[in-house]
Amino acid sequence: MGEMVEFQSNGTTANGYLAVPASGSGPGVIVIQEWWGLVPHIINVCDRFAADGFTALAPDLYHGETTTEPDEAGKLMMALNLPQASKDISGAVDYLLAGDKVSSETLGITGFCMGGGLALAAACDRPDAIKACVPFYGIIPWPDYEPDYEKLEAKVYGHFAAEDAFFGPDLCQSLETRLQAMGKDVELFVHPGVEHAFFNDTRAEVYHRQTAEKAWTHMIAFFRDNIT
Repeated sequence: MGEMVEFQSNGTTANGYLAVPASGSGPGVIVIQEWWGLVPHIINVCDRFAADGFTALAPDLYHGETTTEPDEAGKLMMALNLPQASKDISGAVDYLLAGDKVSSETLGITGFCMGGGLALAAACDRPDAIKACVPFYGIIPWPDYEPDYEKLEAKVYGHFAAEDAFFGPDLCQSLETRLQAMGKDVELFVHPGVEHAFFNDTRAEVYHRQTAEKAWTHMIAFFRDNIT
């Protein structure tokens, strides 16, 4: 359904997977990868957005590298150049808004695991453009890095897992309380009885179809209500 595209990223170029609805345009959404890279699961998420009427772009933050091995994924994630990743995401934002395949003046953003944390960070970096953010079990795994949450303007509704060994309910509650105390419009919902990566249908050991479908339906409605 989609294609790989190239876009500007602060004086250099980056790539990403772009999926466009059959109508030729739709509200714009940025999709941020898990620690595996721009793998078929993320491509499928973009295609699903297109099938639901959105134009979706997933920037390739690893610049061509992918893996299916957790140890290698961890190494790729920890080696990620965060300033460059931020520029790549911002470049993807500008690419969508400058083209004729996006019908909205603002964008939504979603991401999974590492990508959920980066989705929140991108919403802080680009409050001018990103007005709706849906992090899935999102974490900031880099101990010396934190988004500037004061800049967050997007409405946030996150989907988290009660049995998450990486970003459990206590951490989720702490982040939600902190952001709400700052006056941010944030709700981080913890789904009972599911594990980290419950949305990833390529991982049978953790995928939970009912919860994933519920979260998808809610995300689509949330974006339709908040991307203008």
